[in-house]
Parts: sequence; structure tokens; C-alpha cells
Amino acid sequence: MSRKIKLIWDFRGPASAKTAEHHEIHLKEYIAIEKLPLNITGFEIQSEMLAIAFMVVTDENMIQVRDALKPHRGELFTV
Repeated sequence: MSRKIKLIWDFRGPASAKTAEHHEIHLKEYIAIEKLPLNITGFEIQSEMLAIAFMVVTDENMIQVRDALKPHRGELFTV
């Protein structure tokens, strides 16, 4: 079974929550266009000035998604 990797985009500032929420829409569109095997996305508000959008991919898809979408960072995804 391949690992799952959470790719993360950071958004800062007073509009960070809305920006992260909107970015998730584009991540879902990318998943549909590329027909990726996983469809785990989301956004989290970390504080008033920081929010993240994320997408979970497998090892096999990580390079393709990383090069196309340029996430700020990544971490292993555990349930």
C-alpha cells in the first residue's frame, strides 16, 4: 500500500480563510481534470491570520501534483 502525502498551501493575512476556502475549489477541479485516485481536500483556519488548503495524494502522484501546483510544503498523511 502506498503512502499518502498531504500537500499544503499556506495563506496569510486577514483574508486567509476565504483564500484557503477558495483554493480548495481549484484543488478539487484539478483532481477531476487529472482523474487522480484520491479526492481528499480541505482547508483549515489556523488563526485569524493563517489558513491552509490541502490535498492528499499518493506517492505515485506526488511529483506530478507538486510540479503542477507548487505546494508550500508537505507531510505524511495519517488518519
